[in-house]
Amino acid sequence: MTVLTSRRRRGRPARLAPWEERPSPAAQLGKGTLVALIVVAVLGPLYTIVLTSLSSSATVNRVGGLVLVPDGITFEAYRQIFSDTVVSRAVLVSTGVTVVGTLISTGVSVLGAYSLSRPGSFLHRPLLFSVLLMFVFFPGIIPVYLMVSGLGLKDSYWSLILPTAVSAFNVVVLRSFFMNIPGEILDSARIDGAGEFRILWRIVLPMSKAVTAVIAMFYAVGYWNAWFNAMLYIDDTRKWPLALILRQYVVDSNPLPSATAGVTGDAPPTLAIKMAIVVIAVVPALIIYPLVQRHFTKGVIVGAIKG
Repeated sequence: MTVLTSRRRRGRPARLAPWEERPSPAAQLGKGTLVALIVVAVLGPLYTIVLTSLSSSATVNRVGGLVLVPDGITFEAYRQIFSDTVVSRAVLVSTGVTVVGTLISTGVSVLGAYSLSRPGSFLHRPLLFSVLLMFVFFPGIIPVYLMVSGLGLKDSYWSLILPTAVSAFNVVVLRSFFMNIPGEILDSARIDGAGEFRILWRIVLPMSKAVTAVIAMFYAVGYWNAWFNAMLYIDDTRKWPLALILRQYVVDSNPLPSATAGVTGDAPPTLAIKMAIVVIAVVPALIIYPLVQRHFTKGVIVGAIKG
């Protein structure tokens, strides 16, 4: 500060740090070009998928694949999908599993992380060691499958939630954040007669909205995109989530049941139906992310500083 003041007194301009200097026009142009390329790389495939799902069979057959230039818009593929109970039921199953699973996973993770952040909690060291051990060892598919079958969860919606209900990584992230909350605040609440659950609900969670929103979004995206557990544990196709429908009918190219049965005239092409299913699977994430984007950015920054 003294050096900069003396330079100003002598009439010399103060020298800024490299990160405080204004970028040159060439650097600004390069950054703008890079951001534009990233936007095109992200939105380009989404634009193609949406446009193909809204195209007629004549347009798709003429271009021989994905549509890049619009030539008439039709919602026949979406009408055909939702006229069949397969995709409609799968959307409801995925929505229910995502909502219930996110609530259960976030609640259990918060409770576990808070208890592990208190050094004097019950079985603190063994439980913390067990959580950290999950980073190294995983029981494997066969033991988990036998456990799910032994508990009677086979072909049940709970088999899509309970086997992956808690993530050790998310618990550790929450624990790290909780441990950085000043202990004086919690001690003052205990002096006033507050119990641990009241402290967690009234003090810790309001101070941890950002990181809790990030963890909840991680769980929600994981449940929405999960298909492997459904393939292992669900035999009834009426209980399939949308992610498994997406894999079966888009990735493996299996036709939708009654996808073209009873359709007269210009039936939607198979590719349009596939792209429509992809759009239905992607839209919820595009809607949810902007709602938690503010908390997501804050949670990542705070986690990087305090973690």
